[in-house]
Amino acid sequence: MQELNEPLRREILAMAANDLSVREALIADGSLGKGYHPRMEAVHKSNAARLATLLDQYGWPGKTIVGDDGAEAAWLIVQHAIGNPSFMRRSLSLLQQAGARGEAPLWHAAMLEDRIRMYEGKPQIYGSQFQPDENGRMAPYQIENPEEVNVRRHAVGLNSLEERAVELREQATKEGVPLALDRAESDRVRKEYEEWLRATGWRR
Repeated sequence: MQELNEPLRREILAMAANDLSVREALIADGSLGKGYHPRMEAVHKSNAARLATLLDQYGWPGKTIVGDDGAEAAWLIVQHAIGNPSFMRRSLSLLQQAGARGEAPLWHAAMLEDRIRMYEGKPQIYGSQFQPDENGRMAPYQIENPEEVNVRRHAVGLNSLEERAVELREQATKEGVPLALDRAESDRVRKEYEEWLRATGWRR
């Protein structure tokens, strides 16, 4: 049986922990949720660059070499690498292969695929990506064949769409992230988002 690569596991866990730590700091000072914060973007870019190097060296870090927690930390880093479309697409292919081998939960690739499709402007498959609606409530981004979404979610180990919506709304309330913006602020954030999508290569 292959032994865990502890140095690799610890490095990936540390990168994910730093990501979450910065996010918590931005929640605490009230600056999260008002566009892509430069501090958060810098962490995401740095983590993605380092993980890309590790993928070249080790392939996808599945549970056999980094444990369940290390594999989930690697997924988190990729899920947050939103400014690097090519890296996210490459990682999706690796994650799908890892899931087929039992090296990663199937929902890892499912959620990553949804996020990629959302940024590409395509309907998501598993309903894992949510955005604030006009009333500031977390609502699913557009879903392909929505009547079958819970069947697809359960097949990859996700709870129902309705249960997830409740979880995310409770999380948003607990974190105090502003979701309902006034018209001017909403227009500004939307414009910045559209410019960011084009600048990063998600959209033309």
